[in-house]
Amino acid sequence: MEEKDLIASAKRGDQLAFAMLFKNNYPFLVKYLIKITMNPDAAEELAQETMAKCVEKIGLFNGKSKFSSWLITIATNLYIDQKRKSKREKSWKAQEEVFRRLKWHLESRNEEWNDALSALGKLKDEIRIPIVLKHYYGYSYEEIGKMMNISSGTVKSRVHNGIMSVREELKLHGEQESAAAGTRSSR
Repeated sequence: MEEKDLIASAKRGDQLAFAMLFKNNYPFLVKYLIKITMNPDAAEELAQETMAKCVEKIGLFNGKSKFSSWLITIATNLYIDQKRKSKREKSWKAQEEVFRRLKWHLESRNEEWNDALSALGKLKDEIRIPIVLKHYYGYSYEEIGKMMNISSGTVKSRVHNGIMSVREELKLHGEQESAAAGTRSSR
């Protein structure tokens, strides 16, 4: 049976057609993934995810490209998504480590670590820095704009949006504590 016939059968839910498509394309896909991941185990895992996605999305395959090209597109997107997720996780872990060290540092010097600092720490640098400069050190929007090489309007906007985020975070934190206290008192 030719590939286009296998695809048509697979679209109708024929498991044997899927098996034949996978058997014909799996080695090619894994070789491609080994080259982009440089890790045979990761390549195998990603190939299996790609095949699972293929089963889920076979109805979207329009036949304008080769089936193997479609698989490579799916695999490449999955790989890129994994890398982004991994990068975000590493960044989050690094940020958490910095917070722990900072909290320990402040507490060891008998300085206060409070919820506002925790909420502030969750903001991106481009938002946190203007807030710290404005509200902790008292610089004007114009002075902060010159320091950060951005307009004073942008500084004002970032400070406003950042403060709103901090308030929201504190509100959520307060609601969680109230809910936890309510749960404890109702026992």
